[in-house]
Amino acid sequence: MTKLFKTIHNVETDEIQQVPLTSEDLAMIESDKAEAELMKSQEAKAKADKEAAQAKLAALGLTADDLKALGL
Repeated sequence: MTKLFKTIHNVETDEIQQVPLTSEDLAMIESDKAEAELMKSQEAKAKADKEAAQAKLAALGLTADDLKALGL
């Protein structure tokens, strides 16, 4: 496995260090990836739900503006 590093740049001294990632860093990266995938799937579901609702309204001959006018 390739060893992963993080770069730390001290702007006061302009020193740049390459520090190996710790197991906590790697766990955080995996957690962030899982959270991003969850958010992506939730957004896809919301989009599909919205499209399904619009299709149902279209089948009834209604638009979102019609529902707003009716106060729904």
